[in-house]
Amino acid sequence: MHKFMKQIIFVCFAVIFMSWGHAVAMPNILTTDQIYPGMTGIAKTVVKGSDITTFDVEIIGIVDSGKGAAKAIMARASGPVIDAAGGILQGMSGSPVYINDKLIGAAASGFKDMDPRVFFITPISDMLEIWKYPDKKNKTTIEQIDLKKLAEDNAKKIEEDMEKVKKAEANLKKSDPAIAALTKKESIAADKKIKKNQPAKAANGKTAEGIEPKTTVFVSGFGDAGFSFLKKKLAPLGFEPSQLGGETAGASGKVDYNPTLEPGSAVGVALAYGDFSIGATGTVTAVDGNRILAFGHPFTHKGNVNYFMTDADVIGTISGVSNGMKIATVGNIIGRINQDRNAGIAGILGSYPSVVPIKVTIKNNTMGTSETYESRMAYDEDFLPILSAGIAYASLEKSADRLGESTAKVHFEIRTDAVAGGKMVRDNMFYNAADVGQVAVSELGQGMSLVCANTDKESDILDVKVDVTLDGDRRTASIIGAVPDKFKVKPGDVVNFKTTIKPYRKAVEVLKIPYTIPKMQAAGTMNLEFRGGGLVPATQLLLMQTGIDMSPEEDKQKTTAEKIKDFLSTDKNNEIVITPAAPPIVSEEKQKKMIEEAIKRSEDLGKEEAGAGNKKKKEMPAYPEAKFATSYVIDNVIHVSLQVEKKS
Repeated sequence: MHKFMKQIIFVCFAVIFMSWGHAVAMPNILTTDQIYPGMTGIAKTVVKGSDITTFDVEIIGIVDSGKGAAKAIMARASGPVIDAAGGILQGMSGSPVYINDKLIGAAASGFKDMDPRVFFITPISDMLEIWKYPDKKNKTTIEQIDLKKLAEDNAKKIEEDMEKVKKAEANLKKSDPAIAALTKKESIAADKKIKKNQPAKAANGKTAEGIEPKTTVFVSGFGDAGFSFLKKKLAPLGFEPSQLGGETAGASGKVDYNPTLEPGSAVGVALAYGDFSIGATGTVTAVDGNRILAFGHPFTHKGNVNYFMTDADVIGTISGVSNGMKIATVGNIIGRINQDRNAGIAGILGSYPSVVPIKVTIKNNTMGTSETYESRMAYDEDFLPILSAGIAYASLEKSADRLGESTAKVHFEIRTDAVAGGKMVRDNMFYNAADVGQVAVSELGQGMSLVCANTDKESDILDVKVDVTLDGDRRTASIIGAVPDKFKVKPGDVVNFKTTIKPYRKAVEVLKIPYTIPKMQAAGTMNLEFRGGGLVPATQLLLMQTGIDMSPEEDKQKTTAEKIKDFLSTDKNNEIVITPAAPPIVSEEKQKKMIEEAIKRSEDLGKEEAGAGNKKKKEMPAYPEAKFATSYVIDNVIHVSLQVEKKS
């Protein structure tokens, strides 16, 4: 059995020849008690391309909200850069501010609908505390490659291997340099080259006090419906993306093995990249060796995190009446964001995050096309279920190019150590008259949620693969009859039902479905329910209608493996399910008698099996059922009666 791990992005053969980026050290700093109104200085940022420019800053004062609250430095920006931009922009978050060459903090926020030249600076003394927090994420079952150490150990080989470097770099331009993590028994092939990145998307973020963080939050690759789906799913987490001008291609996904950043550089943080991406761009505040600080305020505010750090290229700026934004592209992966705190974010250059690759293939029978979409998701248990479903839905939307009536067959595999055998596999069929995509990806989100909610340990997830076959018509059927080959039966008998179904606008079809009479079945009339797997069983429906709580409290005592097993055995929409129908409501006295009879039959059956030498205890479901797969979504319920005779 494979020993699983979350993938680490690296290329063994190429990195040996890469030298480390030039080291940048922390400058001297000024604390808030050394700053007073009227002091002047400069701030560094990028407003076009990757060139760092400056603007003037004048200190207005120190905002102190009392014990337990962080201080902020109030300032006014000026100069040609600010005049051209119309003020402090979203995307300038993290811009380092200096007085007499000493770092005082990062541009972080302003008041919405007020003077965009007035802004607040997060003190550098608060940001430096971020580096002191423990980093417990990104712990994998294999040792992560330290690119810096590897480069130093092989420095002597650089000159003699320059020709090899050139060949390696040429090959890297032709294919994605991210090679999947290795298990003891297998190697995952490198992903296909991911499309070139386009301008990122932007959004506003607000704090409770009305202060507006200047962050550019982007979503790329998603169409309008896919974006709306993702936005709705992210809303409960307080994370609201936005987009400008429709869909774009995804981020490049390339890995930079010689990354360099300096204060004022544009930097990106991403939850996912590839054909579909989501993240943010801002500005680097400080660099100390391979450690960086940025933004001056949170991204997700989740503390110790595991996100992609990328470089970024600023396309340009957009001015507004009271605020504006920088539009930037997310470029190469250059490291990992490992802290997301109130005072900003922190990351490590050359230390790459644990990732979960997702590959979605959509076969569109109506258009005769087949498209494959690929992205990598940072390992974050809160976001993985949402991103998986969101990327699958966006892939469906782009391939279908319509939201009308459709039928979808969905197959997905999640390779994880949360299940025996290392793979969670689920197939189902869905139909919807308006937008089949939203229902078609629901089970993928459920499956990922179960894995990510593992109460025993953090599950390793190797990858996610989704295959969807899309038909632009209605593939549903109704059960119109079920005739048994015998009406009088005994417990344990097998009855074959000649079951007739009527597909939508097609000729009837006849199916032969066997059903075994439960050994505990009492003599008398037995009512059977024939229903589509996606319909609520009558027994469960009756209990809900009578006010009985159907919430799965017992699930809290189940292991993750047991919950996943239950999920995978859930009835499918294209199955005909045969199960005993709900018993009629009877008096309390009769209920008591029925329970006593059921207990006696169970005891008698146990003695019978013990007498036959069956030492293993058999688990008998409360409502034994049979399932029969069809090529249609079954949309109705019928009932059939049998006469059960006493077992001789």
